[in-house]
Amino acid sequence: MLRRALVLAAAFAAGLTPTMGQGENSKPLSKPLPAKATQELPAELLSLLEQKKMPKYSPIVLRVFKEEAELEVWKQDTAGRFQILKTYPICRWSGDLGPKWYEGDRQAPEGFYTITPELMNPNSNFHLSINFGFPNSFDKANKRNGSFLMIHGDCLSAGCYAMTDEQISEIYSLARDSLSGRPSFQVQAYPFRLTPANLARHRNSPNLAFWRMLKVGNDHFETTQREPKVDVCNRRYVFDAQPPPNSPQPLVFNANEKCPPFVINPEIARRALEKQRADERAYAQLLGDNVPAAPIYSGLDGGMNKAFLARFPYRVTLAKVMPYASYLPQLPPIPWIDNDGSLTSKWFGVSFAKLVECNPARAGFPLSRC
Repeated sequence: MLRRALVLAAAFAAGLTPTMGQGENSKPLSKPLPAKATQELPAELLSLLEQKKMPKYSPIVLRVFKEEAELEVWKQDTAGRFQILKTYPICRWSGDLGPKWYEGDRQAPEGFYTITPELMNPNSNFHLSINFGFPNSFDKANKRNGSFLMIHGDCLSAGCYAMTDEQISEIYSLARDSLSGRPSFQVQAYPFRLTPANLARHRNSPNLAFWRMLKVGNDHFETTQREPKVDVCNRRYVFDAQPPPNSPQPLVFNANEKCPPFVINPEIARRALEKQRADERAYAQLLGDNVPAAPIYSGLDGGMNKAFLARFPYRVTLAKVMPYASYLPQLPPIPWIDNDGSLTSKWFGVSFAKLVECNPARAGFPLSRC
């Protein structure tokens, strides 16, 4: 087993391009990988993989939640479904709730990111790091900029999600193994768990439309336990799109242009709709009960899981910048509206009462919907 792991590590290193984290110096990879980047998973974690019927080299999905300060590792089991493997408390994240907008705003990113081998840095100054690849096509289409946004060690953050060195060692190893024989894995970064209660608390945030859009991808993942296919068009995320029936052409998405005609897999749509409708009812009830709304701006520079507060009592401070959210541009209108005018389209974005097709060529279909 050890020999196999070393062979795979060597193969992984051959295609690895070193990157750098915030404040790191990039150096040519001219020597063997450091031991910290090739070490085997701990015995307890290997045992957990076996218990959960998760092959060591199967795909992973990372899910990050700012407000709860937690990072989840989901891994594909032998049945082909993603199940949660382990939840790690985040030692430090910076900025406020909401997406990253510009270089130097200290915002940790939110959205859907694809991690390829060259975004893995075994020579990080922060023990080990995984680069988000920010900005992605959605970020670029919305004129967001920044660089070197990471998940890394050392419990220090300036726009990153910082773990302890022990934590990032496990996460890095899980990511490395999942990239054996495949091109990438997905990171989903959220402001908080997108529950009706959390959305109701944050209903006054200028980022609410953005979070509703993320919730569509979140719901696809949680209801199917499969990684959602992510595309960008009309400056918006689109999830699990496929060509309409009998379409002669493959789908081509351009992040800055109107969406091509597409449909959503009916089974995915059905499951997502059931969840969204249940969430709508809960959300409406919370608004009816007038649950307290959270402040738009926390005044803090990021956060830390309570598990680390005693160990690092001074790492979360008052922010030194004005709330950036006040000048975020508006996203285009949500492109789908239910025939019954349900709250889904108003509060949560996409809803699928049936197989939905965005088709500008169809008679009577408003162009603005695409």
